[in-house]
Amino acid sequence: MKRQTAALCEAAGTARDLVRPLLDTALEPLSRLSLLDPPPARSLVSDDHSPVELSLAFTPGAPPVPRVLLEPGYTDDMARSGRIGRGVAERLADRGVLSCARLHMLSDLFLPATPHGPFALWLALEFPDGRPRAKVYLNPAAHGPGRSADTVAEALARLGYGEAFPALRRYADRPGGFLFFALDLGDWPAPRVKVYVAHRDFSAADAAAASRAMPGDHPGRVAEFVGLIAAERRLRRRPLVSCFSFTRACPDRPSGYSLHVPVRDYVEDDRQARDRAVAALHRYGIDSRPLHRALAGVTSRPLDAGVGLIAYVTLTHAAPSPPRVTVYLSSEAYRVRPPRRSAPAASGGGEPGPMMVGG
Repeated sequence: MKRQTAALCEAAGTARDLVRPLLDTALEPLSRLSLLDPPPARSLVSDDHSPVELSLAFTPGAPPVPRVLLEPGYTDDMARSGRIGRGVAERLADRGVLSCARLHMLSDLFLPATPHGPFALWLALEFPDGRPRAKVYLNPAAHGPGRSADTVAEALARLGYGEAFPALRRYADRPGGFLFFALDLGDWPAPRVKVYVAHRDFSAADAAAASRAMPGDHPGRVAEFVGLIAAERRLRRRPLVSCFSFTRACPDRPSGYSLHVPVRDYVEDDRQARDRAVAALHRYGIDSRPLHRALAGVTSRPLDAGVGLIAYVTLTHAAPSPPRVTVYLSSEAYRVRPPRRSAPAASGGGEPGPMMVGG
């Protein structure tokens, strides 16, 4: 995992000396893992249940930003997982990387004594311009999937975004529709609160309609992006995921919107996934060479020998910034999924898996 992270940083032109000490702290609970054994827990961070996911965030005219998502408390005991994850966040706070104040404010909502699954706390680190930044991802269903909406509503209210919830609620109209609740912690120019929502059986037009929760002229680009990455009229396998982000500048409506397309479920192999990711980068005038370098550094296998190394490709709009494209890479620590040689039958979709450190 550390080798892959080093390769990602090298591809992005980020100094490894900046990244290594923070990753050592974040990965310390995972240091005794053996990749020769079956995965010891059912982590949703990756399809093969490994607890680490990598990504590169691309913006036109700027170097890509390397990012790492991990589950510090890599265990099926959610109470213990939450305690370990919170402990890692607090150690990073001691080092001045982040502040746990907002996490502590919401602990009773997302880290109860007897939580429901499937996860407790994920931690994300990213390294733009040599300045480390951190995020945490929390489980809205910690008190049970039937209470996810109430948990999200209360969390938004405590943080000053209560007026945003009624409009947001319409996009998560089923139990479990709210996937993640995320917080920027630490040195962010405009710290965000982010809510992730799954969309089953969505079309490109449906995705464009969801993106209209944020004002702007981006819906056409969102629809185009779905067609570019998934190349299907309706996504009936793994669902699309929307991320609505909120800042103090717009407390009653989203100030940013990201659409996460699970490309691995709509391609035959990772070569095809890579080609679609490259097409998205070129569409926005972004150099794709760092992605090619990252793929070569993260895996030695031929891209057409499996599917799932490239898990998601994401488009983000957050005015006044230009659109951002993020490519998510699985570590494949425990398993490589075989390629598909024909389109899989529509199955109603698996659960949203890795990711989602972007947005």
